[in-house]
Amino acid sequence: MKIPNWQPFEWVVAIRFLQEGKVQTAFIVIGIAIGVAVIVFMSALLTGMQSNFVIRVLTGQAHIQLLTPKEIARSLRQPNNDETVFPLIQVPLQRFKSIDQWQSLLVQLAGMHEVKVVSPAVTGSALAVRGEASRAVTVTGVLPALYFQVIPLPDKIVRGRANITSESVVIGTELAIDLGLGVGDKLRLSAASGRQLMLTVVGIFDLGSKGANSRNTYVAFRNAQTLFDMTGGATVIDLVMHDVYQAETTAQKIHARTGLQADSWIKTNEQFFTAVKAQTTANTAIRFFVALSVSFGIASVLVVSVVQRSREIGILRAMGVTRGQVLRIFLLQGGLLGLGGALLGSGIGASALYLWQHNMRNADGSVMFALTFDTALLIQTLVLATFTGLLSAFAPALRAARLDPVVAIRG
Repeated sequence: MKIPNWQPFEWVVAIRFLQEGKVQTAFIVIGIAIGVAVIVFMSALLTGMQSNFVIRVLTGQAHIQLLTPKEIARSLRQPNNDETVFPLIQVPLQRFKSIDQWQSLLVQLAGMHEVKVVSPAVTGSALAVRGEASRAVTVTGVLPALYFQVIPLPDKIVRGRANITSESVVIGTELAIDLGLGVGDKLRLSAASGRQLMLTVVGIFDLGSKGANSRNTYVAFRNAQTLFDMTGGATVIDLVMHDVYQAETTAQKIHARTGLQADSWIKTNEQFFTAVKAQTTANTAIRFFVALSVSFGIASVLVVSVVQRSREIGILRAMGVTRGQVLRIFLLQGGLLGLGGALLGSGIGASALYLWQHNMRNADGSVMFALTFDTALLIQTLVLATFTGLLSAFAPALRAARLDPVVAIRG
């Protein structure tokens, strides 16, 4: 067969070798495809699970919460009857106080490129009273336009609306059941100082946590300032980050600058975040071992190919084919096997993701969690599989290039 001038010699010979060993080629391509499909499916599945868990955790809390620093224990000098002086450690009472100069601090925080949303709040403990029934609750005074970007409370409303005004309050489902409250009913909030507010229930929310639903109530920012005698003050500043995984680093930076207690969601959910990191490590391990098994498969097939085609390689060398060309022929075979297996495996992985998305449902019929076929993951997988094919083909290719043509032809 005459080879057209526009076709590179190495490509023609590499494809011809692969076509001649159709069974071997098919088996190794299928093996690579299965490995790539596992990588694509498991990576998307674990990424979807992590995103779903993070979303659920952050639905009910800010990425970073700034509080006034806690009072530290101080040493007192206590004399005894013999005039001997010894230290006495006294644990101070944690006072309810406002963050100093919180308005100017809001401007500084909003100017940080890592921060997306800054929302002040006043929060404290109170007694929710209706008739003879009462419950201890946490009252949070918010500016709805800002706070709803931190906690999407309107999305959690099951009855009524999240219309927080100077005359309204939004409560959780469990508190509504405990006090027999519905939309439009009156609720009295009483602080320890004796101050009281009589408000109308306009919305009932479900945060997905029984404790949060029985404890949390939301009122207007100025109402909370009045209830807790905090005129012009704010006890909490909530932050939302552009990158949720940078929350702890940013929290430490803010603490160093301001001296405020900065609690990130990573710190307050340390066990959960450890589990997320463990999943990421497991995903990386799966990719590594699958790539390792694929590389050994390609290498073994090409080693056999070199042994089977020793005479043909010797003839090519005797006809003037250089060692570099022989090396490239086998490297191309490895790369083509990796690329072909990756394309087939990506299709299999995408099909598996489609079937999972449409068949795995929650008890109520809703999607268990969203799975997305990431284009970047596809490109990374194709590049990884092709590179693995080239790398695993290097040793057999080097062996083929080093064959002595006379010995190979006689053998």
